[in-house]
Amino acid sequence: MSRTYYIFSSGRLKREHNTLCLENEAGRRVIPVEDVEQIYFFGETEFNSRLLDFLAHKGITAHVFNHFGYYTGSFIPRASLLSGFLLVRQVEHYLCPDKRLVLARSFVEGAIHNIRRNLEKRGLEEVCMALDNYRHALKKASSIEEIMSTEAHARKHYYSAWEKITGWEFGERTRQPPQNALNALISFGNAMTYTTVLKEIYKTALNPTISYLHEPSERRFSLALDIAEVFKPVLVDKIIFRLINQKQLTLDHFNRDLNATYLSEEGRKIFVREFEVQVESTILHRVLRRKVKYKSLIRLDLYKLIKHLLGEETFTPMKVWW
Repeated sequence: MSRTYYIFSSGRLKREHNTLCLENEAGRRVIPVEDVEQIYFFGETEFNSRLLDFLAHKGITAHVFNHFGYYTGSFIPRASLLSGFLLVRQVEHYLCPDKRLVLARSFVEGAIHNIRRNLEKRGLEEVCMALDNYRHALKKASSIEEIMSTEAHARKHYYSAWEKITGWEFGERTRQPPQNALNALISFGNAMTYTTVLKEIYKTALNPTISYLHEPSERRFSLALDIAEVFKPVLVDKIIFRLINQKQLTLDHFNRDLNATYLSEEGRKIFVREFEVQVESTILHRVLRRKVKYKSLIRLDLYKLIKHLLGEETFTPMKVWW
C-alpha cells in the first residue's frame, strides 16, 4: 500500500534504476517507489529534472517546505484523469453568481459547524452562540465578499477561545510571518492540510485551479483552499489542542527571531507524526456503514462536489458527527 514519506534531513534524492535513493551524511536509504504516494521535503534536499520526470511517471506528488517550515510549493504530475465535460461544468458554476454562492456558502457552513464542534463541552457557550449567529447570517449573505467576511469574523471568535483551551499566548491571527507559537502551529498545520487536499484532488478529474470561495488566481491551487476550510478544524486544530494539552509540544519546540516564530525540526517531526496518525485513523461512516480513513473523507467530499457540478445531487460538506 502506498504511503507518504517525510524527508527532514538534508541530502540528495535521486532515481536509482526503478527506485528512489536518498543519500546524506547518514548513508544511503533506498525507498521502493511502489510504496510512495507523495513526498514531503523539509530538509535541504537536492534533486534534478530526471527525478521529477520519474516521479511524474509514477504519479507521485512532492511538497517542499523551506528551512523555517514554511510551505513553498508542490510538484504535481500531469493530470491522468481528464474530463472536458466536468471542466466545463466547473467553469459554469464559477461564472454563474448564484451557483458559485451555493458552493462558497457550503464550504463556510461546513467550516463553522466543525470549529463549533471543537468548542463543545469546553465551557465556551458564549463563543458557540456567536458561531451560531454567524452561521445564521451566512444564509443571508448575497455575495462572496459577505461570505468571506462572515467566515473571518467566525474564526476570530473561534481563535479568541484558544488561549483558554491551550494556556498559550495567542493574541490575533498572524500569518506571514507567524508572530507566536500558536500562529506558527496553525500555519504549518494548514499547509499540511492544503497539500493533503491537493493530493486527493489530483486523484480525481477536478481542476484544482477553479474554485468558488477563494478567488482563482495564478500560482496556487485555489480549490484545495476551498476544501481545506472544511477539514482544518479536524486535521489541524484538534491535533494542536491535543499536542499542547498532553505536553507533547512545548514552547521549547519553537525557534524565534526578531520577525517570526517557527517550529524547530523536532517540533515539525512531532506534529507530522501526529498528523499522519490522524489522517490514517478510521471512523465508522454513518452513511456508508463502514470504517473509512480521515483522508478518505476528503475524497468523499470531492466526489460529492463532482456530483453537484454534474447536477446529480446537492453538495453537502463533511460535518463532524462524532
